[in-house]
Amino acid sequence: MKTLAVIGCGGIANNAHFPALTEIKDVRIKYACDIIPEKAQKILEKYPSVEKAITDYKEALADPEVDAVYVLTPNYAHYEITMDALRAGKHVFCEKPITVNYPLSQEMANEAENQGKLLNIGVCNRYNKSVETLERYVREGKFGNLYHIYCSFRSYRSIPGLGGAFTTKSQAGGGVLIDWGIHFFDLILYILGGAKVKTVTGEVFSEMAKDMKAYKYHAMWSEETSDIEHGTNDVEDFVTGFIRTDKASISFNGAWAQNVQDEEMYIDFLGDKGGARLTYGGTFTFYDAATLGKEVSDGDIPNHYKKEDEAFIRAIEKGEKTRSNVQNILETAKLMDALYLSAAEHKEVTLS
Repeated sequence: MKTLAVIGCGGIANNAHFPALTEIKDVRIKYACDIIPEKAQKILEKYPSVEKAITDYKEALADPEVDAVYVLTPNYAHYEITMDALRAGKHVFCEKPITVNYPLSQEMANEAENQGKLLNIGVCNRYNKSVETLERYVREGKFGNLYHIYCSFRSYRSIPGLGGAFTTKSQAGGGVLIDWGIHFFDLILYILGGAKVKTVTGEVFSEMAKDMKAYKYHAMWSEETSDIEHGTNDVEDFVTGFIRTDKASISFNGAWAQNVQDEEMYIDFLGDKGGARLTYGGTFTFYDAATLGKEVSDGDIPNHYKKEDEAFIRAIEKGEKTRSNVQNILETAKLMDALYLSAAEHKEVTLS
């Protein structure tokens, strides 16, 4: 039996991790913590097996019964809470991104090593059945020379929580790139077998909600966090760029909001022996160059949040690092910083 404390009771906690963790055998959730008492209390009402609602995460860190903590807070709080938890002798699962920039991410990884504790990051797509299959296809050579990847993560006028933590750079670290792009790039680097980034060119734009009160949106998730009266919107809502790695090149476009109603969430993998289109979070179609045939993947896709949570619990039991260990995610964090730097300086950035 592993005893957990979950810190942060917002959308990702409610919609993903509490439903998954409460279904996993030999898991005890002793604490639900949020600085807003009502949020933590609602978790207890929704999930009766969760034992106690608290507002100060340090109460959970001081409890010797707690084996691990889940850090499901806004991005800016990841660093402090994770470092405190590691130093308190707890294993940590931290939602993506690791934190708001690469240097602090590296510090978190170093601290986990120093303390001899596991630090896993919430890159759930590494546990998606379709992603796992495509990663195997690359290893087996089904693509041949996999030379280029294109991805599109674009939505029609749907900025999340406008004026809240999602659109405040000091809290989120960025906009659509660090929120959506990180998922796409992380699964691409994973499928490529741990590709290393060589150069990046990126541009970001914030055009769609300069006047937050006048902004008309088609959809808005995390609407309960929005504050258009007093809040801030200083992050990008569109990003585009080109990435060179040691294994393939990558081009991309991403938008929380655009004035084109067609929404696109897919990745194309282009090889000389085959290619594939992966629908984000769903199935893929593989195209075989030799036969001109195509293979559509199985649509029965298990819950990848539950799979990543199960992997974390088993990793604690066995003392083993998994595919979502922080050491495997640092390249993604480095890529995020490089793209933002390229956009700020309007030039290509070379990574050492």
